[in-house]
Amino acid sequence: MSIRRLLLVLHVLLMLLPAWAAPPSAGIAWQSWSDAHFERAKREKKFILLDVEAIWCHWCHVMDAKTYTDPRVQAAIKRHYIAVKVNSDAYPEIARRYEDYGWPATVVFGAGGQEIVKRRGYLSPETMVSMLDAIVKDPSPIVYADSQPVATFAADAKLTPTLRKDLEARYVATHDAQVGGLLQDQKYIDRDTVEYGLFRASLGDAAAGQRARQTLDGALGLIDPVWGGIFQYSTHGDWRHIHFEKIVQAQADAMRLYALAWARFGDAKYRKAFEDIHRYLRAFLTSPQGTFYVSQDADLVKGQHSEDYFALGDAARRAKGLPAVDTHVFARENGWVIQSLATLHAVNGERRYLDEAVTAARWIVANRALPGGGFRHDAIDSHGPYLEDTLAMGRAMLALYEATGDREWLQRASAAAGFIDTRFRVARQPGFATSPARAGAVLKPKTVLDENIAIARFGNALARYTGSAKHRRFAEHAMTYAATPQVATFRRTDPGILQAATELGSDPTHITVVGAKGDARATALFAGALGNPAVYRRIEWWDRREGAMPNPDVKYPEQERAAAYLCVNSACSAPIFEVAELKRLAREFEKLSPR
Repeated sequence: MSIRRLLLVLHVLLMLLPAWAAPPSAGIAWQSWSDAHFERAKREKKFILLDVEAIWCHWCHVMDAKTYTDPRVQAAIKRHYIAVKVNSDAYPEIARRYEDYGWPATVVFGAGGQEIVKRRGYLSPETMVSMLDAIVKDPSPIVYADSQPVATFAADAKLTPTLRKDLEARYVATHDAQVGGLLQDQKYIDRDTVEYGLFRASLGDAAAGQRARQTLDGALGLIDPVWGGIFQYSTHGDWRHIHFEKIVQAQADAMRLYALAWARFGDAKYRKAFEDIHRYLRAFLTSPQGTFYVSQDADLVKGQHSEDYFALGDAARRAKGLPAVDTHVFARENGWVIQSLATLHAVNGERRYLDEAVTAARWIVANRALPGGGFRHDAIDSHGPYLEDTLAMGRAMLALYEATGDREWLQRASAAAGFIDTRFRVARQPGFATSPARAGAVLKPKTVLDENIAIARFGNALARYTGSAKHRRFAEHAMTYAATPQVATFRRTDPGILQAATELGSDPTHITVVGAKGDARATALFAGALGNPAVYRRIEWWDRREGAMPNPDVKYPEQERAAAYLCVNSACSAPIFEVAELKRLAREFEKLSPR
C-alpha cells in the first residue's frame, strides 16, 4: 500500500472513530446491557446506573466529557453502582422503554430490577453526585406516570365517541397557530400529526390542511441549505435554533411527508424539500451496497456546538472535516427509508427512487432476514429480535407491492405480519410488545403505543390487499390497545390513533389497473394511479396472466384494452382508459370518502 493510500485510509478511519471510540468517561468501567449485572448487584449490594445515549447526540457527548469525567461522579459510581451504557439506536427495546427521558436518559435500578429514578437530558456533575448519594441514602422508587399499569383495556378496536372527540380536540389545541408544529419549545415534524392533517385535507378539511402546511413550511428552516438533509429539531419555540444531528428516521419521515404534500397541493417548494433531503441521503447516509446508515453527528468535535461549522459552505466545511457517521446498517432504519423512497417514486414517477428502495430491500432480505418472515436489527442481535425491525420492513414490503404490483413483496409483508403476531403478541391483554417475553429476563416486555398504531395501520392495509381475516384480527388486537383511554390520552396528542381508527372503520381509495404488465397503456395508467395523493389508499395492478387477484372483492369486466377502475366507499367507476381522466375522477371520488 502506498503512503498516500495509507494516509487516506487513516484519514477515513479517524473521521469515523468518534462514533465508536471509548467515551471520554472511560475511567468508569462501563458495561453493556446484561441481566447478569442484576445478579452481581445483589452480590455486591450495588445499584445499576444506566446511561442511554445516542452516538449523534450533543448533550450525550457533554455528559461524557464533563459529568462522567468528574472525580466525584466516578468515585460515587465506583462505590455503589454498576455502570451500564447503551446506544439507543443499537438497542431498540431499551430505546423504546426510555425514549421519553432522553437523550441522554439516566435510569437507576435496584438490584431486583425496580426503577428507582429516571432523569431526562444532561445532568451536571453536581446534580449527578447529589442524585447518586441521595439514592444510596434512600432507595425508595419514585412513582412516575408512565410506571402506572393500565387498569382496564378497551373492549374492542373502536374509539368511543367521547375518546374520539377528546383526541380531535387535542389535535387542534396542540397546534402552534403562530409558527406551526406542536405548541411546545421543540419544533420538529411530528409525523403522525402532519400525516393526519394531510389525510383530513383530502376529505375537504381546509383547516387541517393549513395546519399541516404551516408545519411543513416552518420545517423548511431545518433543511441544510448546503448539503441538504433535515436537522432533527429546533428549540426556543421557533425553527431557527437548530440542533444539527441528522437522523435517518427524520430524513425518511420528512421526505415522505413532503412528497405527499407536493402530490396534494402541487407546491414546488415541497418537491424541492424532498429532493434536497434525498440528495443528502445519497451523499452521506448511503452505503456502497445501497443500504442506509443510521445518523450523522450533531458535532464536528464531540461536545462542542457546531453552529459556526454549519454556517459555512461546502468547501469550508470539508476543509475542517466531517461530523461522524454511524455506519451501522439496521433493518428498522432501512425499512423506514424504503417506504419513503417508494412514496417518492409513486408521486413523481422517477424510477431511481424505486430502484434504490428495491436495492436496499434485497440486501436487507439477504442479510437481516430471520426464518418465519422476521428481521433482526443488526448482523448479530444479542438481545433481539425486536418488533420494530420486522414492522418497519413489513411496511416497506407492502409499500413496494403498491409501487410495483409484484406479489413477492405482498407475500413478504404478510410473512412479516405473521412473525409479529407469533413472536410479539402480549398474553392476556391487547397489543404487541417491543420484544418477546423471555424466561428469567429482569425487564418485562413493554407495550408501546407508537408501535401498536403502526401495526393497526399495517395489518388493516394487509387485510385490504389480501382479504385475510387473520390480518384484520391482527390489526384489531393492536388497535384495541391504542383505543384504551388510559393509553390514548397519556400524551398531549396522538392523532395517529385517529388515523388508524378511521382506516380500520372505512374503505381506502381503491384504484386497480387491469392490463398486462408489458402493456404501455397499463403502465401509464398504473403510474397515474400511484400519483394519486390519497394518504389512505389501495393501489393494485392486475395482470390476468398471474391468476386471481390476492383479494378479489371487486369483479372487473373483460376489456380489449388496459383500463383502470376507481372505487371509494362501495362506489366504483366505469372503466377509465386515459390517465387524465383517472386523475380527474380521483379528485371527484375523494368527496365520497368517509369523514
